[in-house]
Amino acid sequence: MNSVVVLILGLIVFFVGYRFYAKYVDTKIMKSDPKRVTPAKMYMDGVDFMPTSKNILFGYQFKSIAGAAPIIGPIIAIQWGWLPALIWILAGAFFIGWVQDYSTAMIAMRKDGASLGGLSHKLISPRARIILLAFLYFYLLLIAGAFGNVVVSTAIGLKAAPIAWLFLTIGGVLAGQMIYKWKKDIILTTVVTVVIALVGIWLGTVAPSDKIIGASLANSRWLWTIAAFVFCYFAAVLPIWRFALPINYVASYIVFLGLFFGIIGIFILHPNFTLPAYTNFSIKIGPLWPIMFVTIACGAISGWHSLVSTSGTARQLENELDARPVGGGVMFVEMMLALFALIIAGTIYASSAEYGAAIAKGPGAIFAAGVSKFLGVLGLPAETGRSYGSVMMIVLAVTIMQLVIRFMRIATSELLSDISPIFRNAHVGTFIASILGMILVLTGWWQYLWVLFGGANQLMASLALMLVTAYLMSEGKPAAYAFYPMIFMFVTTVAALTYTSYNLLLKVFTGAVKGEALIGNTLMGFVGIFLVLAALVLAAEGFKAFKRYKLMRTPVAGAKT
Repeated sequence: MNSVVVLILGLIVFFVGYRFYAKYVDTKIMKSDPKRVTPAKMYMDGVDFMPTSKNILFGYQFKSIAGAAPIIGPIIAIQWGWLPALIWILAGAFFIGWVQDYSTAMIAMRKDGASLGGLSHKLISPRARIILLAFLYFYLLLIAGAFGNVVVSTAIGLKAAPIAWLFLTIGGVLAGQMIYKWKKDIILTTVVTVVIALVGIWLGTVAPSDKIIGASLANSRWLWTIAAFVFCYFAAVLPIWRFALPINYVASYIVFLGLFFGIIGIFILHPNFTLPAYTNFSIKIGPLWPIMFVTIACGAISGWHSLVSTSGTARQLENELDARPVGGGVMFVEMMLALFALIIAGTIYASSAEYGAAIAKGPGAIFAAGVSKFLGVLGLPAETGRSYGSVMMIVLAVTIMQLVIRFMRIATSELLSDISPIFRNAHVGTFIASILGMILVLTGWWQYLWVLFGGANQLMASLALMLVTAYLMSEGKPAAYAFYPMIFMFVTTVAALTYTSYNLLLKVFTGAVKGEALIGNTLMGFVGIFLVLAALVLAAEGFKAFKRYKLMRTPVAGAKT
């Protein structure tokens, strides 16, 4: 198949899904009301609740949900063949992905900006809240360790990345100042700050970190780990408009520009897929179902998005009508990023053997090579193209990290504030989250937890859809559009976690692993079992709530209506 056909299919799904399906749900089921006061206006505190233009929130939402996963997932999943990956990206985004992102933002707004923990308490039960918050904290810690490693490894491996990161931070902080303090025009602000970020990318290639601070420091894992979590500390404790929001907004343009010009390059070269459309149902990673459906998360459906939509975006939307473009529209843009990554993996190598040798070096190297190839058509030097692709990776990872620590701070307060009021302090929760994340990155234990990330992430999505279903049923609204995707995601992710845990523990009990691997496999296996059991308990609580809401709506025999 030609790569242009894939892009056209993506654009068709984008148009039909957003223009018709999302609009129907927004106007007929959720019934968004521009006159309803949103939590951003009702509880404006300048820290978490902040009315923000949809034009700014669009970039913030995109960069907040689009981490490295929509790139890494498709590049890895193409080992089953590009056709299954393509079908899942398109179908997942159309039927499930935007549904979760938009709907969780809407119900959080309707419930006074409540987080997922607060929503589970209000819609399901107090027990569900405790279990979900405990699951949520582990899940966020896993992301902090995994994406922290991406940031640190990229900063060490690509010496141009630290300068690009520094200039992005400067541009982002300046954008917040220009928009919210100096009241400057959004177009002027965007141009100035994005140019600063782009200059940083170029400057990094001529002044790499090893020339500025020396090879020893430039290769120090300790240095970049501390730098990453100090960056995240500021993002977690400063007002949202001062740091996290504007940095993610500026960063979104780095990704938008790479995606836009990369797609133009694809249209010009229009390469055919050289890798097989389908290989085998079961490969080294595992069977196509359920493992591929948790390997490709962002770009199709990801539980991380529900955290962004509830604990972040829902507290900044100034109008309910903005939820569809920000929540739904952005998900379809991320789908296009996943298709871009799929095309790169499927077209730039002459054979499966060549791809296999490349994937052994990591998905990031494949993506950087693809960006270099397609931007090269437009005249960008190959080395600059590879640098741009690698910088996109660190930008995607670090801007996710800062939100992870911010959300962990919120989760700490919700989970432990009843034990002691000290946990309500933003600095305490942030410090705890940062230290735990640093331990995972520096010790390497994130590697043993990463194998469960895909299943945990998609399980989070099914639980978010369960909350959406509960809200719709409690309001007497049609719930099928969220209920059936919830069932599919729940069954798939429980199967994936069970499969993974079984294989990990099988290696332990048969003596196939020794030493540190023995400890790691044992830990992962039992954590996977815990996640499955927690999911089953939450599902039981959820279906009790469904039954309760259904009974509330059922007329009593003989009663007057």
